[in-house]
Amino acid sequence: MAIASTGWYVVDAFVTERGDPANLEQTTMATALTSQDVHHAWTALAGDVRTAVLLTLRNERPFGSHVPYVFGSDWTRAYLHLSRLALHTQHLLENPQVALFIAEPDGPEKNPLALRRLNLQGEAAILSPDAPTYDEVKRRYLKRFPQSEMMFGFGDFALWELQLADAHFVLGFGQSFVSTAPTPARWVHQKVERPSSKKE
Repeated sequence: MAIASTGWYVVDAFVTERGDPANLEQTTMATALTSQDVHHAWTALAGDVRTAVLLTLRNERPFGSHVPYVFGSDWTRAYLHLSRLALHTQHLLENPQVALFIAEPDGPEKNPLALRRLNLQGEAAILSPDAPTYDEVKRRYLKRFPQSEMMFGFGDFALWELQLADAHFVLGFGQSFVSTAPTPARWVHQKVERPSSKKE
């Protein structure tokens, strides 16, 4: 099925770019990965990397914090256990817009420009202890971070739910994929817009 407005092609088994000559090099670099392949790749990254950078807004400027996280059933829900005394929590109480950035750790043998990374955008809200999902989220969080059990008894801590709408996942050079909340299991290879060579 072609998506004319974006220049992406989704062909049953794989996602690739329009095969015109201008995009030939980029198409060659991008392995024909299925959405399931991309799903396995991002969940492997999330499994390996237990902390993320939380981006909040402070005086209308991005502010980064280091946070442990767990995902829900897919990337559209992530959960954090935050103290309201922390600056990032105070930012969220004023403006719920957030981004969550998860990256493969660098190393001397790696190309830092080709590291896997996942960028998610959305809004945050406190997860009430009365919410139907609270006990399960708490269980999953403590399974991943058992050292945090004591902090669930602190009055200033609360679980926050990140309600994420857009995802951008980079697997390496020429392997960038996007997904949206209405169809979180569907990943589309992102077309890079080349600058026009025409002079005005």
